[in-house]
Amino acid sequence: TSTTGTMTNYIRVPITYAPKERMLARVQQDPNIQRGSATLTLPVMSFEMTNITYDGARKLHTIGRTVVQDLSKKDNLKYQYNPVPYNVGFRLYVYAKNAEDGTKIIEQILPYFTPEFTVSVNLIPEMDIRMEIPIVMNSIQQEDTYEDGWMTRRAIIWTLDFTIKGYYYGPIKTGKIIKFANTVYYTPHVADGQLQSAVGNTDPVALTHWQPGLT
Repeated sequence: TSTTGTMTNYIRVPITYAPKERMLARVQQDPNIQRGSATLTLPVMSFEMTNITYDGARKLHTIGRTVVQDLSKKDNLKYQYNPVPYNVGFRLYVYAKNAEDGTKIIEQILPYFTPEFTVSVNLIPEMDIRMEIPIVMNSIQQEDTYEDGWMTRRAIIWTLDFTIKGYYYGPIKTGKIIKFANTVYYTPHVADGQLQSAVGNTDPVALTHWQPGLT
């Protein structure tokens, strides 16, 4: 943008999944090779996943579950147990040939993180599970690889560390819908330790019948 506020140039910065060492090797290859994939045109960005750690502070009840109707089968339902919380570490690299290009990219990223940026994610579409997932910015570092002579290609690298507070879900299971429940009460007079054998062999004292829709 010029001093008058007019946009003079608009550059799309590509991004790919790759570690820093691999990208840096491509950046520093011979720029005189007449091949489009020989070297990268800066600026460019890459990212990689660095670690996965369990987050016990966000643990949900183990046997809790989400249940929805199975539209493919009338008398069935689909259910899924609570997810397991994990923190997933990601690292974003910004490669620029001069300080001005690098700072212009960074200043478009930083305002969104305070220090987290929350996104709404449709995690399991089949179960209609939507959650707010925070992405936390942990640190920012800058590195200048310009160490040799004037013939060496320069690359300024910005490294941004992020943590995604995500969840991992188990498989989706199906089951029959419980339409009614019968409960039988026994009060047998038996010796200690023989109660299990008396159930079903003595007369019940009460029987309850539960069915949805009944008052």
